[in-house]
Amino acid sequence: MRKLIYSINITLDGCCDHTKTMGNTVVEYYTQLVREVSTFVYGRITHQLMTPYWPDIAKNQPKSESKAEIDFAKAFDAVGQIVVFSRTLDKAEGMKTRIARSGLRDEILKLKKESGKDILTGGVDIPSQLMALDLIDEYRIVVQPIIAGEGRRLSPAISQGLRLKLVDSKTLKSGSVALRYTRR
Repeated sequence: MRKLIYSINITLDGCCDHTKTMGNTVVEYYTQLVREVSTFVYGRITHQLMTPYWPDIAKNQPKSESKAEIDFAKAFDAVGQIVVFSRTLDKAEGMKTRIARSGLRDEILKLKKESGKDILTGGVDIPSQLMALDLIDEYRIVVQPIIAGEGRRLSPAISQGLRLKLVDSKTLKSGSVALRYTRR
């Protein structure tokens, strides 16, 4: 059965706004992670941030982007399936994007049973719901050595505590720390 992996960047003060985080060593870390999956699961907002931005970078490879960002874009574009949970999108962009209108729990359980590499989700809203449903198998959190002072915070809507087991940690050249947790 495939694992559902949740990955997010946060600052030391808990900000998960993508405009406050990143850097080439973090992009390199995420490139490797994206190569380990064959399906993305997003909500509308995260989907619209990621697509068509990264596929366009992969296709055009503009000189303004770093080698790390182009490598990430190529890895992102190579993932075979994107499932977007949305009540407002009318149609999916791209051949490999599908809008899911059925229940989140049922759709994720179905995806986990499909063959292929693991499943990756990101953002805040859909992952918060997935946490509440206890469907996330692994958490990959990159803590960046930044105090953002403002921005969106990660605060999952879970009614009870979530106990995790640290299975790996890695300090990146940038000083960011990549933490990998599984459910207990």
